[in-house]
Amino acid sequence: MSLLGIDVGTSGCKAAVFSEDGRLLGLVYDEYDYQSPQHGWAELDSVDVWRKVKLTIRQAVAETKSDPVKAVCVSSLGETVVPVTAERKILGPALLNFDVRGDEYLAELRGRLPDEMLYQINGNTLGNQYALTKLKWLRQHQPDIYRQSAFFLAWSGFVSFMLGAEARVDYSLANRTLLFDLERCDWSDELLELAQLERAKLPPTVPSGVVIGTVANEIAAELGLPAGIPIVSGGHDQCCNGIGSGVLAPGQAMYGMGTYLCMTPVFEQRPATALMLKRGLNTEHHTVPGQYVSFLYNQGGSLVKWFRNTFAAAERQQAQASGQDLYATLLSEMPADLSHVMVLPHFAITGPPNFISDSCGAMAGLKLETSRGEILKGLIEAMTFYIRESFETLPGAGIDVTDFRAVGGGSKSDLWIQISADIFGRPFVRPKITEAGALGAAILAGVGCGVFASLESGVATMVHLDRTFEPDPKKQAAYDERFSKYQRFWPLMADYLRELA
Repeated sequence: MSLLGIDVGTSGCKAAVFSEDGRLLGLVYDEYDYQSPQHGWAELDSVDVWRKVKLTIRQAVAETKSDPVKAVCVSSLGETVVPVTAERKILGPALLNFDVRGDEYLAELRGRLPDEMLYQINGNTLGNQYALTKLKWLRQHQPDIYRQSAFFLAWSGFVSFMLGAEARVDYSLANRTLLFDLERCDWSDELLELAQLERAKLPPTVPSGVVIGTVANEIAAELGLPAGIPIVSGGHDQCCNGIGSGVLAPGQAMYGMGTYLCMTPVFEQRPATALMLKRGLNTEHHTVPGQYVSFLYNQGGSLVKWFRNTFAAAERQQAQASGQDLYATLLSEMPADLSHVMVLPHFAITGPPNFISDSCGAMAGLKLETSRGEILKGLIEAMTFYIRESFETLPGAGIDVTDFRAVGGGSKSDLWIQISADIFGRPFVRPKITEAGALGAAILAGVGCGVFASLESGVATMVHLDRTFEPDPKKQAAYDERFSKYQRFWPLMADYLRELA
């Protein structure tokens, strides 16, 4: 028997089938783009994404007919929710976390939801990247959708619901709404009242790794799945990435190299609110019982995708026709030495500590002889510098990291991981299977259906390490010097970039 892990992201979805000892039996990926009907809007076409999720499941399962799927679980992006009826009808698009809709409510909400109070309950501070403000916008501007919706479901819960499960949300994804109480592990009546939103529109909350239903007969026949197999509650993709890379305990951190570049350190006790607020760090339930995580993130693979679409549009079409790995080709064009191009990675709202929304990206050091490979390396260096700035604040909050696990699409590149190790000055370990979100979901599926007695035993069985990337001392020293220059870039350019934004 096998385990199916589904991973739904901002720019693509994948379905992966694993044997119970961790062998990858089938993997299918499909890409999609977000839509922007108006300037500043960013949404996923929920119907189209669901169609592509089904396609990846059907194709992945077809590759493993001799090893039937025993259970399924879904990992997904956070913050974004899908409006559905009780009859599983999709009512509209899913507003992404960088969609500007909802900004107009922040000023009013700040008066009622001061950072200290909100953080103590939810582990986050107010921002328009969360579902709270998007729900308020829908209620006011699209009242028919809001009224008809039985539930607003996070993507993990949405896919599970469409497969036949009950409407549920795990603790990690419930946290991304800003309406969840970390200590009570339930929706906060106080936050719902202050936000003037209805509990009835939100699904019941559950821990990750528990059975929330079974695959319905009709969808099972459509996708080639056995009918009636358990659907297990999943989690936020960054947390599932942690499980799929073996990051379960304090001292470890997952380094996700996907659409977002995201470091996810694990800790057992919640640090003091004041210490976390000072560093712009959130607190969220891990998909591992009894553990918490925080996210240090900024745009990552999305910048590389922008680079590809901008600097290699013709090659992209050729690669799609021939099946060529264009990303590998573009990465191979990067110079061996540090890039002469300095980039400020403010292409969208940034991550912690400052969550800058009134800036824009900038490049310096361009010359007539500058190659596109040097520009790409400058982008990768800059996004890594951004995470390093936040990482260096962790010890002050009592969070120490000694074990880094690199996963996600970018981790397939030895060059990219080596740049990360050189900039951080620390070893990075890559697991053999880098599709950690799907693997983490599959492990949760195994725990939920009883294949594994615990997450620890599931990880020990299914996660295998591949290679350690040690920092190059000379490049580390050179990057330390470049990092100090990077840190001066934003203060020097802030006023001008805010005008441009």
